[in-house]
Amino acid sequence: MSYCRQEGKDKIIFATKEDHETPSKIDFGEIEEEGEGLILPNGDINWNCPCLGGMATGPCGVEFREAFSCFHYSNSEPKGSECLQPFREMQECMIKYPSLYPTNDDDDDKDNTNDLDPLANVDAVETNKDIGQSSQSSTSDEGTSV
Repeated sequence: MSYCRQEGKDKIIFATKEDHETPSKIDFGEIEEEGEGLILPNGDINWNCPCLGGMATGPCGVEFREAFSCFHYSNSEPKGSECLQPFREMQECMIKYPSLYPTNDDDDDKDNTNDLDPLANVDAVETNKDIGQSSQSSTSDEGTSV
């Protein structure tokens, strides 16, 4: 026999095997598809989507919407390559509000000072390529291969 009891704020329901054998009669209603996702059926951005986590309405909401719109509607290759300026403006705004937009200082990579600048590490990559080429040329002079 099934029964319910209240313990403080919790309601405890005991159900028997027979209770579970009958199909549920609960109706959850219609699921609205409009506005549920990030992109609406007409292709527009749903700024009220909970997946944006309030970014569109915060203190940097205007900058976020401009940068995200630029990327979403971009036709360039690679996608969004013309959106560097709106993303920089968004980044500059976010830096002004570190309590709302914290940086990822918890990462194992402690040298993330240039993570926000996509061109900051180009010199390091080029230097590594040069080192790799010089080591290959020196090993090929010796007659050994890598």
